[in-house]
Amino acid sequence: MEKISENIAAIADAITSDYDKGRPIDKMDMFSQPDSKAIVNLIEKLLRIVFPGYYVDRDHKIYNIKTTIAAVTEDVAYNLNKQIALALRYDSAFANAHQETIADAAEDITVKFMNKIPLVREYLDTDIEALFEGDPAAESKESIIICYPGLYAIAVQRFAHVLYQLNVPMIPRIMTEHAHGITGIDINPGATIGKYFFIDHGTGIVVGETTEIGEHVKLYQGVTLGALSTRAGRGLMDKKRHPTIEDNVTIYSGASILGGDTVIGHDSVIGGNVFLTKSIPANTKVNVQNQELRFDGGKVTEVSTMEDDNAWFYVI
Repeated sequence: MEKISENIAAIADAITSDYDKGRPIDKMDMFSQPDSKAIVNLIEKLLRIVFPGYYVDRDHKIYNIKTTIAAVTEDVAYNLNKQIALALRYDSAFANAHQETIADAAEDITVKFMNKIPLVREYLDTDIEALFEGDPAAESKESIIICYPGLYAIAVQRFAHVLYQLNVPMIPRIMTEHAHGITGIDINPGATIGKYFFIDHGTGIVVGETTEIGEHVKLYQGVTLGALSTRAGRGLMDKKRHPTIEDNVTIYSGASILGGDTVIGHDSVIGGNVFLTKSIPANTKVNVQNQELRFDGGKVTEVSTMEDDNAWFYVI
């Protein structure tokens, strides 16, 4: 320990001196940005409001569920307002605003968000219906609410999307990245998603910011709805970079659909491992054909994925 004792003071001085360069990583005011832990806590309370019989705080006795939810609603509004006020400082429109102006804007946003909760519940009810009807392994709608990571990711994204539409910085992304970490499903808060959204298994799904998804759309694991190219970097900001998926489209596992000009027409089916960078018309089936299997002896056997119309996609 002698070498450490002799050098630790100089090391500490060098590190703290490095904080004086004015870079984003040098910021030392730990109380001037939204608190990720507080936002995760808000997610859990929002889920209690949306699914009152499923997300329960068992540390407290509940004699009247509506009274309890009213108290949770007040708590969410109070704490969300605090986090929004902190986040607005990262909006250029409020960079030099007085605290009173920021506080007033945060309250206005909070009220608008809270008023959207019944609409979020309406959409989530249709998502549960889509999952139940589309997944023969679903034991019940209750099991979907309790167990399914796809519904969790969708619920968090729907909350985050409301805040995104209200131009709240940072908080929507904190919310969806939390869901991403838990579920492996990465849905940007900017993505617009219609009713009856179905995610099965979900792991590895990526949905980009400017994606537009219609109603009754099904996504399986490993699907990417992404940008065609990010070489232009921030020059692509505020531009449509991700595809549009119309109503009643099914996209099977491992498919990648890229580009802001790419439109998947309604009632189409995209097979597993398909790579698409151009639009397709309505009522189209797209598949990867003539896959090959190579065995140890060197013999190549071609297997047409179209031999059985029910077998060319991949579902688990």
